[in-house]
Amino acid sequence: MFAIIDIETCGNKFEHPRGRIIDIAILIHDGLQVVERFSTLINPGCHISGFYSKISGITDEMVADAPQFHQVAKQIVELTEGKIFVAHNVGFDYSFVKEEFAFLGYKFRREKLCTVRLSRKLMPDRISYSLGHLCASLGIPIEGRHRALGDADATAKLFDLLIRLKSEHPQYKNMGVERIMTRRIDKIKEHVLKKLPEECGVYYFQDRKGNIIYVGKSTNIYNRAMSHFNTKERKGKKMLNELYDASYIQTGSELIALILEDDEIKKRKPQFNRARKSSTFTHSIDYFEDEKGVLNFRIVEYGEAQNPMQSFTTYATARERLDSWIDEHILCLRYCGLTDDDAICFNHHIKKCNGICSQQEDIEVYNKRAKKILSKYTYRDKNFMLIDKGRTSGEKSFVLVQNGHYAGYGYFDATTQLTDFDELKELAKMSSRYPDTDDLIRGFMRTKPVKYVSLEKAREV
Repeated sequence: MFAIIDIETCGNKFEHPRGRIIDIAILIHDGLQVVERFSTLINPGCHISGFYSKISGITDEMVADAPQFHQVAKQIVELTEGKIFVAHNVGFDYSFVKEEFAFLGYKFRREKLCTVRLSRKLMPDRISYSLGHLCASLGIPIEGRHRALGDADATAKLFDLLIRLKSEHPQYKNMGVERIMTRRIDKIKEHVLKKLPEECGVYYFQDRKGNIIYVGKSTNIYNRAMSHFNTKERKGKKMLNELYDASYIQTGSELIALILEDDEIKKRKPQFNRARKSSTFTHSIDYFEDEKGVLNFRIVEYGEAQNPMQSFTTYATARERLDSWIDEHILCLRYCGLTDDDAICFNHHIKKCNGICSQQEDIEVYNKRAKKILSKYTYRDKNFMLIDKGRTSGEKSFVLVQNGHYAGYGYFDATTQLTDFDELKELAKMSSRYPDTDDLIRGFMRTKPVKYVSLEKAREV
């Protein structure tokens, strides 16, 4: 059974409060003929701009007394249940319907069939495969172009013709319509997406031998995995050609997903991951306060760092970062270890240093700028935990920082209060500690809301 669907919208992509469905038609087709019809205008709850009114002829006045989507949602679910979602350029119609349901908190999933692609299979070499051009060339009338029912009726007539053409085609006559449309990548897509949830976590793509070829993370694993199938990049398409299976780890917490993804990429070094693969760090930017009280920065070898702010896989990348700080915060080359300890730095001569190296700038004024960097690249407490969502409603997650460094993550019952390191260390799972893990945590803290609990008074172990 097939559900032939057409919609009209007031936007080219789903957005709330604008960019909604304003007209929908559903024709139930049993493979021989249309056996049930449903159509209605939809009140989108927003203004329909003149641009979209001109396309469909639908105005604000016409939808004023029409039902809103949630009022017909149950009927749409019942009509399409167990049926293949058919549309001309099905990706557009399906995405809008799916997002309207997602806005209501419902996961709408149906098998899809595109009459554009089916037409290309059965009627190759046409000048255009748009519904208007195709129907005109085939003598199929469209009564009410760019209205949902008119276009759905035309799509149903086109679908009837395509089924007849299939029955006469030497290659396709013994195949079901769905099988004609199914490419290897479609089968893999269906297999992979059925496995993955709309939850936060880390996902793994595997090849035919079970090798992990890509690791990713997302707050919605299903949606992120689906986006891979829309790639236009050559490397992305190559990955899809090797994709055979998928698995995932649910984390609940976006920060834990970020940490775990980084750990897994460094350990497994998947073929199609580009960033964060290196696990060898050669240099760090260290900081200290000298005998004058001036805040200094230095690029040092990784193993020599006493107070590392950031670590890097090459000297060049460390130098690039330090140079950016010098330019942005007007730092002195002498106090960044880039000239002699008693020299007046070259930047002062070209007026890019305010003269801390020639005693023309107060130490307090200079340090105020330097401390802005510290506030961004160091933790305010040495011992703390970040509490976030867990994997279930009755669970919380935590990320532990001890002595100024990432020390693990874990989960606990939402009704439990954790306050000391003994409890936390017992619950914590330690993924491998890499120098950039702390960078990930600090970056997350700057941009995302997360509960911060200082443990400075707790016993350090």
